[in-house]
Amino acid sequence: MSMSSPPLVYSFPHTLNFCFYEILKAAASPVLESMINRPQKRRSSERKIPILGVPDNAVSVFIQFLYSYRCDEEQLKKYAIHLLALSHVYLVPQLKQRCTRALVEHLTIENVVDVLQLARLCDAPDLHLKCMNMLSKNFKALEKTEGWKFIQNHDPFLELQILQSIDESESMKKRTRRRRKERSLYIELSEAMSCLEHICSEGCTGVGPRDMDTSKEKGPCSKFSTCHGLQLLIKHVGGCKKRVNGGCLRCKRMWQLFRLHSSICDHHDECRVPLCRKFKSKEVRDGRESDELWRLLVRKVALAKAIMSLPKRKREEEPREVMNYQKLSGLKF
Repeated sequence: MSMSSPPLVYSFPHTLNFCFYEILKAAASPVLESMINRPQKRRSSERKIPILGVPDNAVSVFIQFLYSYRCDEEQLKKYAIHLLALSHVYLVPQLKQRCTRALVEHLTIENVVDVLQLARLCDAPDLHLKCMNMLSKNFKALEKTEGWKFIQNHDPFLELQILQSIDESESMKKRTRRRRKERSLYIELSEAMSCLEHICSEGCTGVGPRDMDTSKEKGPCSKFSTCHGLQLLIKHVGGCKKRVNGGCLRCKRMWQLFRLHSSICDHHDECRVPLCRKFKSKEVRDGRESDELWRLLVRKVALAKAIMSLPKRKREEEPREVMNYQKLSGLKF
C-alpha cells in the first residue's frame, strides 16, 4: 500500500473489546494491547487503529494470525516482508520467526539487499546473518544487481559494512585454511614421533634396534607410509658422508626429528631413540633455552600426539630394556 493511499483503519466496538483483548494477550502483542486500552479523548463506541505502509491484504493476514495463529505458506511467500515489519512493530514473536524462516527459504541474489535492510530495521539477527553469508559468497553477482547500485548511491555506510564483512569472512577462511594446514603438520609430526619410537624400540620392516630378531619377518605397520619414510631417512643418515656439518639437508631434518623427540620425551633414562638423552643433557648442561617458535612447536606436537594416542590408552605398556644409545650405531640397517 503506497503512502499516498488512505490509511487502513480497524475499528473495535466496545462490545468486542474484551474478546479482542484476550486474543492479543494470547498472541503476546503488548503494543496492540496498549493501544486498545489507551484512554480515549472522546467517548465513542469504537476504537480505531490505523496501520500504514503495508498492503490491505497483508494487514488482513496479520489480523488473521492474531485470531487463529494460522498463516499458510502462500500467504507467507507473498507477504513475508510486510508481515515481518508488522510482527516487529507490534511485537508478535511467533509470526516474526515464521516470516524469518520464509524469507531465508526464498532468499535470492536479487532480493538479498532489500531483505538485509529489512533485517537490520526489524532486529532479525538470523536473517541478517543469512543475508551476509549470501552476499559474501556471491559478491560478483551482487555487483550487477540494482539493489547494490542503489546502496552505492544512497547508503555508503551499509556498503562499507558489507565490504568489511566480506573482508572479515575472507580473512577467516584464510585463517581456517592455515590452521587446518598447521594441524595437519602437527599430526604428521606426532605420527613421525610415534613411528620413531616404534622403529627404535620394536623395529619395523627394514630398520630396528640391534637386538631385533631378524629371523622373523615383519609386515607393514599401521602407519607404514610415515614409518617407511623414516626408515629411508635413517638409512640415509647411517651412510651419509656429508653429515650435518657438511650441509646435508636430509641429515639436518633427521637431527631435528631427534631433537623434537627429545623435547617431548618423558622417559629419557629408558628411551631407546638415539640421541634422546644427549640432546636433553646438552640442553640442561648448556642452560640453553629454546626459542619461542620451537617451544610452540613442541607443545603443539605433544598435544597432537596425546590426542592421537587416546584410543590406545587401554593398551598395557610392555616393559623395555634399559639401553642408552648415544649414536646411530645403535640401529641396525
